[in-house]
Amino acid sequence: CGMRLVDLTKLVTAVSELARNTVVYGGGGDMDWEVLDDIGRLGLRLVFRDEGPGIPDLKLALTDGWTSGSGMGLGLTGARRLVHEFELDTVPGEGTRVTITRWA
Repeated sequence: CGMRLVDLTKLVTAVSELARNTVVYGGGGDMDWEVLDDIGRLGLRLVFRDEGPGIPDLKLALTDGWTSGSGMGLGLTGARRLVHEFELDTVPGEGTRVTITRWA
C-alpha cells in the first residue's frame, strides 16, 4: 500500500510483538488484516484476537517496563508507539482483542 521501508519496519515490529503476545499469553488466536483506502490515504489495519485469560489490569499492562512474564515489558507499549492507531479490548477470563492501524 505504498509504505516506506521505515513505516513497514515499524509495522512489522508491532505485528511481531502482538503475534507473540497472542501465542504466549493468549494461548493462540487469530489475526485479520485489511488494506485501508481513506480517500487516497492508504494503510493497513490488523486485528489480533485470542480467547485467553485476558488482561486483569489494563492500566498496569500498558505501563512501560511492566511484564507479566519474563520479557522486558515493552510489547504492548512498544507496539502502541509504532502505529498510528491502537485499540485494546480485554475481558478477564474471556480474551483480548488488539486493533492496530498504520497509515502510509
